[in-house]
Amino acid sequence: MDKYTKKYNVILDNMDLFEYRLRPISAIMYLQDAFARYTATKRMAAYDLFAKNLYWVVAEINMEFLDVLPFWSEEIEVDVWFSEISKLKIYVDYELKYNNKPFAKGNSLWFLISRESQRPVRTDEVAERFNVCEELALGEHKKFAIPQPTEVYTKIEHINNLSDIDFNKHVNNKSYINLAEMTAPDEFRKNFRLKNLYIRFNKETYLGDTLTCTTNRTEDSNQFTHIIEKDGVCVCEIATSWKQISETNRENITDYDLRVKNER
Repeated sequence: MDKYTKKYNVILDNMDLFEYRLRPISAIMYLQDAFARYTATKRMAAYDLFAKNLYWVVAEINMEFLDVLPFWSEEIEVDVWFSEISKLKIYVDYELKYNNKPFAKGNSLWFLISRESQRPVRTDEVAERFNVCEELALGEHKKFAIPQPTEVYTKIEHINNLSDIDFNKHVNNKSYINLAEMTAPDEFRKNFRLKNLYIRFNKETYLGDTLTCTTNRTEDSNQFTHIIEKDGVCVCEIATSWKQISETNRENITDYDLRVKNER
C-alpha cells in the first residue's frame, strides 16, 4: 500500500466566517498541496515537469464531508494515493482526518498535459514511479452528473487578476471555487453544512479574462449548481449539497476548549 501522508494546522486564512472552522475550499487546497508534495517525492512536481514541457491538470474533484470540520489551530492529516492509472487518466483518492477521525474523503481525476499540443499525454512515466493502492474512498470511479438547474439564484462577474494565476499561468482552481462560494446563499452557509462538493474543470482561463458565475437552485432544495462561464462557454461546473445544522448540534464558539500550544 503506497500512500502519502502530510500533517497541517488550520490557520486563520483557512477559517470560515461563522464558526472558526476549516472552510471546505481550504480542505481542497490541502488536498492539492499534499498531492503536489507527493509528486515532488517522485521528481514529478510542477517544476520537474516544466523542463519536460508538461504540466499537471486536475479535471474533477469529488469530496464528501463526513463530520464537523476541524476548528482553528487543530492539526489535520491528509492521506493521498494513486488509486487508478490508465493510458491517459490518473485517479487520486484521499482522506482528511483530525483526532484520528476522517472528516472528508473523495477522489480526483488528473491528466499530464503537453504544453505544445495542450492535450493529455500517456501516463507511462507516472505508472513507473507511483504504486497503485486499490483502496477507493468513494467506491467506483464514475462520471458525475451535474444536477439540472431550475432557477437562477444569483449571478456575478469577475475579471481574473494576478492573485488568480498559478504556476502554469492559468487561473488557479481556488479562484473558481471562491466564485461559487461567494454566490452561495448566506442562510445556507450559516445554517447548513456542506455535505458533498463536486467540481468539473472544463477549460483553462487566463489573466484578464472575464468570468460569469451563476448559482442555480435545483429540484432538491438543499442542492445548488454553480456554472462559471467565459464568453458564454462553460469553463467550470460545481455542484454542492447541504445538510441543515440542528440546534442540538450547533456549537457555541465560547464553549470550545481551544487547544493552542504555548509557543514561547
